[in-house]
Amino acid sequence: MSTELRRLRNYIDGEFRDAADGRTTEVVNPVTGEAYATAPLSGQADVDAAMAAAAAAFPGWRDTTPAERQKALLKIADAFEERAEELIAAEVENTGKPVGLTRSEEIPPMIDQIRFFAGAARMLEGRSAGEYMEGLTSIVRREPVGVCAQVAPWNYPMMMAVWKFAPAVAAGNTVVLKPSDTTPASTVLMAGIIGAILPKGVFNVVCGDRGTGRAMVEHPTPAMASITGSVRAGMSVAESAAKDVKRVHLELGGKAPVLVFEDTDIAKAVEDISVAGFFNAGQDCTAACRVLVHEAIHDEFVAALAKAAADTKTGRPDDEDVLYGPLNNPSQLKQVEGFIERLPAHARVEAGGKRVGDTGYFFAPTVVSGVQQDDEIVQNEVFGPVITVQSFRDEDQAVAYANGVEYALASSVWTKDHGRAMRMSKQLDFGCVWINTHIPLVAEMPHGGFKKSGYGKDLSAYGFDDYTRIKHVMTSLEA
Repeated sequence: MSTELRRLRNYIDGEFRDAADGRTTEVVNPVTGEAYATAPLSGQADVDAAMAAAAAAFPGWRDTTPAERQKALLKIADAFEERAEELIAAEVENTGKPVGLTRSEEIPPMIDQIRFFAGAARMLEGRSAGEYMEGLTSIVRREPVGVCAQVAPWNYPMMMAVWKFAPAVAAGNTVVLKPSDTTPASTVLMAGIIGAILPKGVFNVVCGDRGTGRAMVEHPTPAMASITGSVRAGMSVAESAAKDVKRVHLELGGKAPVLVFEDTDIAKAVEDISVAGFFNAGQDCTAACRVLVHEAIHDEFVAALAKAAADTKTGRPDDEDVLYGPLNNPSQLKQVEGFIERLPAHARVEAGGKRVGDTGYFFAPTVVSGVQQDDEIVQNEVFGPVITVQSFRDEDQAVAYANGVEYALASSVWTKDHGRAMRMSKQLDFGCVWINTHIPLVAEMPHGGFKKSGYGKDLSAYGFDDYTRIKHVMTSLEA
Protein backbone atom coordinates (compact mmCIF):
# COMPACT_ATOMS: atom_id res chain seq x y z
CA MET A 1 0.00 0.00 0.00
CA SER A 2 1.59 3.28 -1.09
CA THR A 3 1.66 6.38 1.10
CA GLU A 4 0.74 9.70 -0.48
CA LEU A 5 3.72 12.04 -0.52
CA ARG A 6 3.48 15.54 0.93
CA ARG A 7 3.67 18.27 -1.73
CA LEU A 8 6.17 21.08 -1.19
CA ARG A 9 5.85 24.22 -3.30
CA ASN A 10 7.87 27.25 -4.35
CA TYR A 11 7.19 30.57 -2.64
CA ILE A 12 7.12 33.40 -5.19
CA ASP A 13 5.69 36.91 -4.88
CA GLY A 14 3.90 36.13 -1.64
CA GLU A 15 2.24 32.87 -2.65
CA PHE A 16 3.00 29.15 -2.86
CA ARG A 17 3.25 27.78 -6.40
CA ASP A 18 4.05 24.58 -8.20
CA ALA A 19 6.70 24.60 -10.90
CA ALA A 20 5.34 26.19 -14.05
CA ASP A 21 5.75 22.97 -16.02
CA GLY A 22 4.60 20.77 -13.14
CA ARG A 23 7.87 18.88 -12.77
CA THR A 24 8.80 17.53 -9.33
CA THR A 25 11.49 15.55 -7.57
CA GLU A 26 11.12 13.19 -4.63
CA VAL A 27 12.52 14.21 -1.25
CA VAL A 28 13.98 11.33 0.77
CA ASN A 29 14.25 10.92 4.53
CA PRO A 30 17.88 9.84 5.11
CA VAL A 31 16.91 7.84 8.19
CA THR A 32 14.74 5.47 6.18
CA GLY A 33 15.93 6.01 2.63
CA GLU A 34 12.30 6.44 1.61
CA ALA A 35 10.59 9.40 -0.07
CA TYR A 36 8.25 11.46 2.10
CA ALA A 37 7.53 14.48 -0.13
CA THR A 38 7.81 15.94 -3.58
CA ALA A 39 9.29 19.35 -4.37
CA PRO A 40 9.16 21.47 -7.52
CA LEU A 41 11.92 20.93 -10.06
CA SER A 42 11.92 24.56 -11.05
CA GLY A 43 12.90 25.70 -14.51
CA GLN A 44 13.60 28.97 -16.26
CA ALA A 45 10.00 30.17 -16.04
CA ASP A 46 9.98 29.76 -12.27
CA VAL A 47 13.32 31.53 -11.88
CA ASP A 48 12.09 34.34 -14.13
CA ALA A 49 8.97 34.75 -12.01
CA ALA A 50 10.91 34.83 -8.75
CA MET A 51 13.45 37.31 -10.09
CA ALA A 52 10.68 39.55 -11.43
CA ALA A 53 8.97 39.50 -8.03
CA ALA A 54 12.20 40.32 -6.20
CA ALA A 55 13.04 43.10 -8.66
CA ALA A 56 9.57 44.65 -8.34
CA ALA A 57 9.77 44.53 -4.54
CA PHE A 58 13.28 45.96 -4.32
CA PRO A 59 12.59 49.71 -4.65
CA GLY A 60 9.98 49.66 -1.91
CA TRP A 61 12.04 47.52 0.45
CA ARG A 62 15.22 49.52 -0.26
CA ASP A 63 13.40 52.70 0.72
CA THR A 64 12.09 51.41 4.05
CA THR A 65 13.84 52.84 7.06
CA PRO A 66 16.34 50.76 9.01
CA ALA A 67 13.91 50.83 11.91
CA GLU A 68 11.20 49.26 9.76
CA ARG A 69 13.52 46.52 8.56
CA GLN A 70 14.66 45.87 12.12
CA LYS A 71 11.05 45.57 13.28
CA ALA A 72 10.27 43.05 10.54
CA LEU A 73 13.30 40.89 11.33
CA LEU A 74 12.50 40.92 15.04
CA LYS A 75 8.98 39.72 14.18
CA ILE A 76 10.49 36.90 12.10
CA ALA A 77 12.73 35.89 15.00
CA ASP A 78 9.75 35.85 17.36
CA ALA A 79 7.72 33.80 14.88
CA PHE A 80 10.53 31.27 14.52
CA GLU A 81 10.69 31.01 18.30
CA GLU A 82 6.93 30.46 18.54
CA ARG A 83 6.95 27.82 15.80
CA ALA A 84 10.23 26.19 16.78
CA GLU A 85 8.77 22.69 17.09
CA GLU A 86 7.41 22.83 13.53
CA LEU A 87 10.79 23.96 12.25
CA ILE A 88 12.54 21.20 14.19
CA ALA A 89 10.20 18.55 12.81
CA ALA A 90 10.78 19.73 9.24
CA GLU A 91 14.54 19.88 9.69
CA VAL A 92 14.71 16.44 11.27
CA GLU A 93 12.71 14.96 8.39
CA ASN A 94 15.05 16.82 6.01
CA THR A 95 18.27 15.60 7.58
CA GLY A 96 17.72 12.87 10.17
CA LYS A 97 19.42 14.96 12.86
CA PRO A 98 18.75 14.21 16.53
CA VAL A 99 15.66 16.07 17.71
CA GLY A 100 17.19 17.21 21.00
CA LEU A 101 20.36 18.59 19.44
CA THR A 102 18.42 20.36 16.72
CA ARG A 103 16.32 21.99 19.43
CA SER A 104 19.31 23.03 21.57
CA GLU A 105 22.08 23.66 19.03
CA GLU A 106 20.32 25.12 15.98
CA ILE A 107 17.11 26.93 16.93
CA PRO A 108 18.66 29.29 19.55
CA PRO A 109 21.60 30.39 17.32
CA MET A 110 19.29 30.91 14.33
CA ILE A 111 16.98 33.17 16.29
CA ASP A 112 19.92 35.03 17.82
CA GLN A 113 21.46 35.56 14.38
CA ILE A 114 18.25 37.04 13.00
CA ARG A 115 18.06 39.38 15.97
CA PHE A 116 21.70 40.36 15.48
CA PHE A 117 21.05 41.36 11.88
CA ALA A 118 17.91 43.18 12.97
CA GLY A 119 20.24 45.36 15.04
CA ALA A 120 22.73 45.63 12.18
CA ALA A 121 19.97 47.06 9.99
CA ARG A 122 20.31 50.27 11.97
CA MET A 123 24.06 50.51 11.46
CA LEU A 124 24.07 51.35 7.73
CA GLU A 125 26.58 54.15 7.99
CA GLY A 126 29.45 55.58 5.98
CA ARG A 127 32.43 57.60 7.09
CA SER A 128 31.82 61.14 8.30
CA ALA A 129 31.30 63.93 5.79
CA GLY A 130 34.22 66.23 5.08
CA GLU A 131 35.76 68.78 2.73
CA TYR A 132 38.63 67.09 0.92
CA MET A 133 38.66 69.69 -1.85
CA GLU A 134 38.03 73.39 -1.29
CA GLY A 135 34.38 74.31 -1.69
CA LEU A 136 33.18 70.71 -1.93
CA THR A 137 31.76 68.36 0.69
CA SER A 138 31.98 64.58 0.30
CA ILE A 139 29.72 62.03 1.93
CA VAL A 140 29.59 58.24 1.68
CA ARG A 141 26.32 56.35 1.25
CA ARG A 142 26.05 52.66 2.06
CA GLU A 143 23.28 51.10 0.00
CA PRO A 144 21.79 47.63 -0.63
CA VAL A 145 23.14 45.90 -3.74
CA GLY A 146 19.74 44.85 -5.14
CA VAL A 147 18.30 41.40 -5.84
CA CYS A 148 20.37 38.58 -4.32
CA ALA A 149 20.41 35.04 -5.74
CA GLN A 150 21.24 32.68 -2.87
CA VAL A 151 21.91 28.93 -2.79
CA ALA A 152 21.92 27.10 0.56
CA PRO A 153 23.45 23.66 1.31
CA TRP A 154 21.97 20.46 2.74
CA ASN A 155 24.08 20.10 5.88
CA TYR A 156 22.37 22.91 7.84
CA PRO A 157 19.34 23.83 5.70
CA MET A 158 17.60 26.08 8.24
CA MET A 159 20.62 27.82 9.67
CA MET A 160 22.28 28.45 6.33
CA ALA A 161 19.02 29.94 5.03
CA VAL A 162 19.17 32.35 7.98
CA TRP A 163 22.81 33.20 7.22
CA LYS A 164 21.71 34.03 3.67
CA PHE A 165 18.47 35.95 3.98
CA ALA A 166 18.91 37.81 7.29
CA PRO A 167 21.86 40.08 6.36
CA ALA A 168 20.54 40.58 2.83
CA VAL A 169 17.07 41.64 3.98
CA ALA A 170 18.48 43.71 6.86
CA ALA A 171 20.55 45.74 4.39
CA GLY A 172 17.52 46.43 2.19
CA ASN A 173 17.98 43.78 -0.50
CA THR A 174 15.41 41.33 -1.85
CA VAL A 175 16.11 37.61 -2.08
CA VAL A 176 15.57 34.56 -4.27
CA LEU A 177 16.79 31.56 -2.26
CA LYS A 178 17.20 27.99 -3.47
CA PRO A 179 17.51 25.22 -0.86
CA SER A 180 19.31 21.99 -1.68
CA ASP A 181 17.23 19.56 -3.70
CA THR A 182 17.62 17.00 -0.88
CA THR A 183 16.52 19.30 1.96
CA PRO A 184 13.83 21.79 0.88
CA ALA A 185 11.20 21.08 3.56
CA SER A 186 12.35 23.40 6.35
CA THR A 187 13.12 26.25 3.92
CA VAL A 188 9.63 26.04 2.41
CA LEU A 189 8.16 26.17 5.93
CA MET A 190 10.35 29.17 6.72
CA ALA A 191 9.12 30.90 3.56
CA GLY A 192 5.54 30.81 4.79
CA ILE A 193 6.55 32.26 8.15
CA ILE A 194 8.74 34.98 6.65
CA GLY A 195 6.27 35.77 3.88
CA ALA A 196 3.55 36.54 6.38
CA ILE A 197 5.72 39.35 7.76
CA LEU A 198 7.67 40.82 4.82
CA PRO A 199 6.07 42.55 1.82
CA LYS A 200 5.42 40.19 -1.08
CA GLY A 201 8.41 39.65 -3.34
CA VAL A 202 11.04 40.53 -0.74
CA PHE A 203 11.70 36.86 0.07
CA ASN A 204 11.21 34.11 -2.50
CA VAL A 205 12.08 30.41 -2.43
CA VAL A 206 12.64 28.38 -5.58
CA CYS A 207 13.19 24.63 -5.22
CA GLY A 208 15.17 22.63 -7.74
CA ASP A 209 18.45 21.04 -8.72
CA ARG A 210 21.82 22.28 -9.97
CA GLY A 211 20.22 23.44 -13.19
CA THR A 212 17.86 25.65 -11.19
CA GLY A 213 20.75 27.15 -9.27
CA ARG A 214 22.66 27.76 -12.49
CA ALA A 215 19.66 29.54 -13.98
CA MET A 216 19.49 31.79 -10.92
CA VAL A 217 23.16 32.72 -11.05
CA GLU A 218 23.13 33.29 -14.81
CA HIS A 219 19.93 35.35 -14.67
CA PRO A 220 20.49 39.02 -15.57
CA THR A 221 18.45 40.38 -12.65
CA PRO A 222 20.52 39.58 -9.51
CA ALA A 223 23.29 41.97 -8.53
CA MET A 224 24.82 39.35 -6.26
CA ALA A 225 25.12 35.57 -6.09
CA SER A 226 25.80 33.87 -2.77
CA ILE A 227 26.41 30.16 -2.32
CA THR A 228 27.40 27.83 0.48
CA GLY A 229 28.51 24.56 -1.07
CA SER A 230 31.34 22.59 -2.60
CA VAL A 231 34.45 24.07 -4.19
CA ARG A 232 33.28 22.75 -7.55
CA ALA A 233 29.93 24.48 -7.18
CA GLY A 234 31.60 27.70 -6.05
CA MET A 235 33.94 27.74 -9.02
CA SER A 236 30.98 27.23 -11.34
CA VAL A 237 29.07 30.11 -9.72
CA ALA A 238 32.08 32.42 -9.92
CA GLU A 239 32.56 31.56 -13.59
CA SER A 240 28.89 32.13 -14.42
CA ALA A 241 28.70 35.36 -12.43
CA ALA A 242 31.80 36.71 -14.16
CA LYS A 243 29.94 36.86 -17.47
CA ASP A 244 27.94 39.88 -16.31
CA VAL A 245 30.21 40.95 -13.42
CA LYS A 246 27.89 39.97 -10.58
CA ARG A 247 29.18 40.29 -7.07
CA VAL A 248 29.87 36.83 -5.62
CA HIS A 249 29.91 35.53 -2.04
CA LEU A 250 31.33 32.02 -1.61
CA GLU A 251 31.50 29.84 1.51
CA LEU A 252 32.92 26.56 0.28
CA GLY A 253 34.68 23.50 1.65
CA GLY A 254 37.00 23.04 4.59
CA LYS A 255 39.63 20.65 5.90
CA ALA A 256 40.18 21.97 9.40
CA PRO A 257 43.53 21.14 11.02
CA VAL A 258 43.57 20.55 14.78
CA LEU A 259 47.08 21.11 16.20
CA VAL A 260 47.54 19.23 19.49
CA PHE A 261 50.80 19.99 21.33
CA GLU A 262 52.53 17.89 23.96
CA ASP A 263 51.41 20.05 26.91
CA THR A 264 47.71 19.56 26.10
CA ASP A 265 45.26 18.01 28.55
CA ILE A 266 44.68 14.91 26.43
CA ALA A 267 41.41 13.83 28.03
CA LYS A 268 39.83 17.28 27.64
CA ALA A 269 41.14 17.70 24.08
CA VAL A 270 39.89 14.28 22.99
CA GLU A 271 36.46 14.91 24.45
CA ASP A 272 36.05 18.25 22.68
CA ILE A 273 37.70 17.26 19.40
CA SER A 274 35.66 14.08 19.01
CA VAL A 275 32.43 16.04 19.38
CA ALA A 276 33.66 18.73 16.97
CA GLY A 277 34.66 16.05 14.46
CA PHE A 278 31.59 13.82 14.63
CA PHE A 279 28.81 16.38 15.25
CA ASN A 280 26.27 16.45 12.41
CA ALA A 281 27.95 13.30 11.04
CA GLY A 282 31.02 15.38 10.23
CA GLN A 283 28.97 17.20 7.58
CA ASP A 284 30.37 20.57 8.55
CA CYS A 285 32.96 22.63 6.67
CA THR A 286 34.60 23.48 10.01
CA ALA A 287 34.54 19.92 11.43
CA ALA A 288 37.63 18.89 13.42
CA CYS A 289 38.51 16.32 10.80
CA ARG A 290 42.32 16.55 10.47
CA VAL A 291 44.16 16.15 13.76
CA LEU A 292 47.91 16.84 13.93
CA VAL A 293 49.45 15.57 17.18
CA HIS A 294 52.92 16.06 18.61
CA GLU A 295 54.91 12.84 18.33
CA ALA A 296 55.49 12.71 22.09
CA ILE A 297 51.80 12.09 22.81
CA HIS A 298 50.70 10.66 19.48
CA ASP A 299 50.07 7.06 20.52
CA GLU A 300 48.28 7.99 23.74
CA PHE A 301 46.11 10.49 21.90
CA VAL A 302 45.17 8.04 19.13
CA ALA A 303 44.15 5.39 21.66
CA ALA A 304 42.00 7.88 23.56
CA LEU A 305 40.40 9.24 20.39
CA ALA A 306 39.63 5.72 19.13
CA LYS A 307 37.91 4.94 22.43
CA ALA A 308 35.92 8.17 22.21
CA ALA A 309 34.81 7.19 18.70
CA ALA A 310 33.78 3.74 19.87
CA ASP A 311 31.73 5.35 22.65
CA THR A 312 30.02 7.80 20.26
CA LYS A 313 26.61 6.75 19.00
CA THR A 314 24.78 7.40 15.77
CA GLY A 315 21.13 6.57 15.32
CA ARG A 316 17.57 7.70 14.83
CA PRO A 317 16.45 11.27 15.61
CA ASP A 318 14.35 10.30 18.62
CA ASP A 319 17.21 8.49 20.39
CA GLU A 320 18.44 10.87 23.09
CA ASP A 321 21.83 9.14 23.34
CA VAL A 322 23.00 9.76 19.78
CA LEU A 323 25.43 12.52 18.79
CA TYR A 324 24.53 12.46 15.13
CA GLY A 325 22.19 10.94 12.58
CA PRO A 326 22.70 9.68 9.04
CA LEU A 327 24.63 11.13 6.16
CA ASN A 328 22.37 13.22 4.00
CA ASN A 329 22.00 11.12 0.88
CA PRO A 330 23.23 7.92 -0.82
CA SER A 331 25.81 9.82 -2.86
CA GLN A 332 27.37 11.19 0.30
CA LEU A 333 27.41 7.74 1.90
CA LYS A 334 29.16 6.38 -1.18
CA GLN A 335 31.70 9.19 -1.05
CA VAL A 336 32.59 8.52 2.59
CA GLU A 337 32.80 4.77 1.99
CA GLY A 338 35.07 5.42 -0.99
CA PHE A 339 37.62 7.33 1.07
CA ILE A 340 37.89 4.39 3.48
CA GLU A 341 38.05 1.79 0.71
CA ARG A 342 40.89 3.68 -1.00
CA LEU A 343 43.05 4.14 2.10
CA PRO A 344 46.74 3.43 1.44
CA ALA A 345 48.44 0.51 3.15
CA HIS A 346 50.22 2.73 5.68
CA ALA A 347 46.90 4.06 7.08
CA ARG A 348 45.11 2.25 9.91
CA VAL A 349 41.42 2.35 10.78
CA GLU A 350 41.46 2.64 14.58
CA ALA A 351 37.66 2.81 14.98
CA GLY A 352 34.60 2.60 12.78
CA GLY A 353 35.23 2.70 9.05
CA LYS A 354 31.94 1.16 7.97
CA ARG A 355 28.27 1.71 7.38
CA VAL A 356 25.91 1.14 10.31
CA GLY A 357 22.87 -0.99 9.47
CA ASP A 358 21.33 -1.43 6.06
CA THR A 359 18.51 1.12 6.35
CA GLY A 360 19.21 4.80 5.85
CA TYR A 361 22.64 6.34 5.39
CA PHE A 362 24.36 5.87 8.76
CA PHE A 363 28.14 5.65 9.07
CA ALA A 364 30.13 4.76 12.18
CA PRO A 365 32.36 7.28 14.00
CA THR A 366 35.74 6.68 12.39
CA VAL A 367 39.36 7.37 13.33
CA VAL A 368 42.18 6.78 10.84
CA SER A 369 45.83 7.01 11.94
CA GLY A 370 49.13 6.65 10.10
CA VAL A 371 48.08 8.94 7.25
CA GLN A 372 50.62 11.03 5.35
CA GLN A 373 50.40 14.58 4.09
CA ASP A 374 49.84 13.74 0.43
CA ASP A 375 47.18 11.09 1.07
CA GLU A 376 43.80 11.67 -0.56
CA ILE A 377 42.00 11.54 2.78
CA VAL A 378 44.25 14.31 4.15
CA GLN A 379 44.04 16.58 1.12
CA ASN A 380 40.34 16.26 0.22
CA GLU A 381 37.17 16.94 2.13
CA VAL A 382 35.45 13.74 3.28
CA PHE A 383 32.41 15.50 4.80
CA GLY A 384 31.57 12.56 7.01
CA PRO A 385 32.21 11.29 10.57
CA VAL A 386 35.89 10.61 9.86
CA ILE A 387 38.87 12.02 11.77
CA THR A 388 42.42 11.46 10.55
CA VAL A 389 45.50 11.69 12.78
CA GLN A 390 49.06 12.62 11.77
CA SER A 391 52.09 13.23 13.99
CA PHE A 392 54.47 16.19 13.90
CA ARG A 393 57.81 16.89 15.56
CA ASP A 394 57.82 20.69 16.04
CA GLU A 395 55.92 23.91 15.38
CA ASP A 396 57.33 24.43 11.91
CA GLN A 397 56.24 21.00 10.73
CA ALA A 398 52.82 21.40 12.36
CA VAL A 399 52.24 24.67 10.51
CA ALA A 400 53.51 23.23 7.22
CA TYR A 401 51.16 20.25 7.50
CA ALA A 402 48.23 22.44 8.60
CA ASN A 403 48.62 24.93 5.76
CA GLY A 404 49.49 22.27 3.19
CA VAL A 405 45.98 21.82 1.78
CA GLU A 406 43.85 23.83 -0.63
CA TYR A 407 41.24 24.70 1.99
CA ALA A 408 41.53 27.54 4.50
CA LEU A 409 38.29 27.92 6.46
CA ALA A 410 38.93 26.97 10.08
CA SER A 411 41.57 25.54 12.41
CA SER A 412 42.36 25.07 16.09
CA VAL A 413 45.37 24.97 18.39
CA TRP A 414 45.54 23.01 21.64
CA THR A 415 48.27 24.06 24.08
CA LYS A 416 48.79 25.62 27.50
CA ASP A 417 51.59 27.83 26.13
CA HIS A 418 50.11 31.26 25.41
CA GLY A 419 53.06 32.38 23.29
CA ARG A 420 52.82 29.27 21.16
CA ALA A 421 49.09 29.77 20.70
CA MET A 422 49.70 33.32 19.50
CA ARG A 423 52.45 32.22 17.12
CA MET A 424 50.22 29.54 15.66
CA SER A 425 47.25 31.89 15.26
CA LYS A 426 49.48 34.22 13.24
CA GLN A 427 50.96 31.52 11.03
CA LEU A 428 47.87 29.40 10.36
CA ASP A 429 46.36 30.40 7.00
CA PHE A 430 42.71 29.98 7.91
CA GLY A 431 39.75 32.31 8.31
CA CYS A 432 39.25 31.19 11.92
CA VAL A 433 41.69 29.94 14.54
CA TRP A 434 40.22 28.52 17.74
CA ILE A 435 42.48 28.05 20.77
CA ASN A 436 41.71 25.14 23.13
CA THR A 437 38.26 24.82 21.59
CA HIS A 438 36.82 24.01 18.18
CA ILE A 439 33.60 24.92 16.34
CA PRO A 440 31.79 27.55 18.49
CA LEU A 441 30.32 30.40 16.42
CA VAL A 442 28.73 33.66 17.53
CA ALA A 443 26.69 36.12 15.50
CA GLU A 444 29.08 38.98 16.27
CA MET A 445 32.17 37.31 14.75
CA PRO A 446 32.85 36.62 11.04
CA HIS A 447 32.82 33.19 9.44
CA GLY A 448 34.58 32.66 6.12
CA GLY A 449 37.79 31.35 4.63
CA PHE A 450 40.64 31.87 2.22
CA LYS A 451 42.04 29.94 -0.75
CA LYS A 452 39.57 27.37 -2.12
CA SER A 453 37.32 27.81 0.90
CA GLY A 454 35.99 30.90 -0.84
CA TYR A 455 35.68 34.58 -0.03
CA GLY A 456 33.24 36.87 1.71
CA LYS A 457 32.05 36.56 5.30
CA ASP A 458 28.93 35.21 6.94
CA LEU A 459 27.66 36.52 10.27
CA SER A 460 29.00 39.70 11.97
CA ALA A 461 29.14 43.27 10.68
CA TYR A 462 31.53 42.02 7.98
CA GLY A 463 28.87 39.67 6.63
CA PHE A 464 26.35 42.50 6.73
CA ASP A 465 28.72 44.77 4.79
CA ASP A 466 28.99 42.15 2.03
CA TYR A 467 25.36 42.86 1.14
CA THR A 468 25.93 46.59 0.71
CA ARG A 469 27.64 48.84 -1.83
CA ILE A 470 29.49 52.12 -1.31
CA LYS A 471 28.59 55.34 -3.11
CA HIS A 472 30.52 58.63 -2.99
CA VAL A 473 28.39 61.79 -3.13
CA MET A 474 30.13 65.17 -3.58
CA THR A 475 28.32 68.49 -3.43
CA SER A 476 29.44 72.03 -4.06
CA LEU A 477 29.14 74.42 -1.12
CA GLU A 478 28.53 77.30 -3.49
CA ALA A 479 25.46 75.95 -5.27
